[in-house]
Amino acid sequence: MNFFVTGGAGFIGSHVCERLLRQDHRVVAFDDLNDFYPLKLKLKNLKSVTAIGGDRFRFVEGDIMDRASVDTAFRSTSFDQVIHLAARAGVRPSLLEPALYQRVNVEGTVNIIEAARATGVTKLTIASSSSVYGVNAKVPFSESDPIFQAISPYAASKLACEALGHVYHHLYGLDITMLRFFTVYGPRQRPDLAITKFASLISSGKPIPVFGDGSTERDYTYIEDIVDGIVAVTDRRLGYEVFNLGESDTVRLDRLIELLELSLGKKAEIQRMPAQPGDVPRTFADISKAQRLLGYKPHTKIQQGIPKFIEWFRQNLEI
Repeated sequence: MNFFVTGGAGFIGSHVCERLLRQDHRVVAFDDLNDFYPLKLKLKNLKSVTAIGGDRFRFVEGDIMDRASVDTAFRSTSFDQVIHLAARAGVRPSLLEPALYQRVNVEGTVNIIEAARATGVTKLTIASSSSVYGVNAKVPFSESDPIFQAISPYAASKLACEALGHVYHHLYGLDITMLRFFTVYGPRQRPDLAITKFASLISSGKPIPVFGDGSTERDYTYIEDIVDGIVAVTDRRLGYEVFNLGESDTVRLDRLIELLELSLGKKAEIQRMPAQPGDVPRTFADISKAQRLLGYKPHTKIQQGIPKFIEWFRQNLEI
């Protein structure tokens, strides 16, 4: 099949492209190569993907907010499916640029869905986020939980994308699946995310900023498990569905730091900071729906995933 993958040069996107290429599909990756983090990281990702795909892989530089470039890309090839991963990500940065997050994540998603509809692509898989649950007192978080109390602009933008997915399914019969990712980590993780940031600071002997008392909990999910879930969606016609993709386990922040210290062989210097607006105290995925309908089964626990990440981190210190 021919796949169109937005955000294909990024952390999750490059892994998805590689998996599809290993399955003998053809892939066009669409990415604007913005300066949210260093360009050399995305270029290295693309180099790795190209080495696997050869002439079955093509990269197109473009912005999902530019409808003309999106339309041109869609007209260049007859695509069977779209995997839409491009977005402005992160809770804390969204507090500083809320309008940008709405433009990229909401308007950009409309442009992708409209281009797909105009060219006859009827199946789309779209990234959402566990942040849509907000401060959810009920754990683990289920897809049937009410989600109308977002506490960050980023979360609000992802809620809007889920609503748009339902609208396009209802009006035009598009097969659209929304995937709520829970704290994805692993090789190629963005440098602004906690695990990469902490590993870098600990390695260089600098203090790591810990917001709050270290008791916040996250459902850390290894990249290969996330890719398993994404690819499982591409094999099924589902109508309109929303799925949690997580490890279905929680790890305290102070425990995460301990695991990084063990893998790096070096103690962390802690710099205590006040809790941040927009942060939630806990994320915890109920994955029973994904298990039932997708055959989703995460394999990598945090105790195995952190050493795998650190191995990659040490091999890529130059970037």
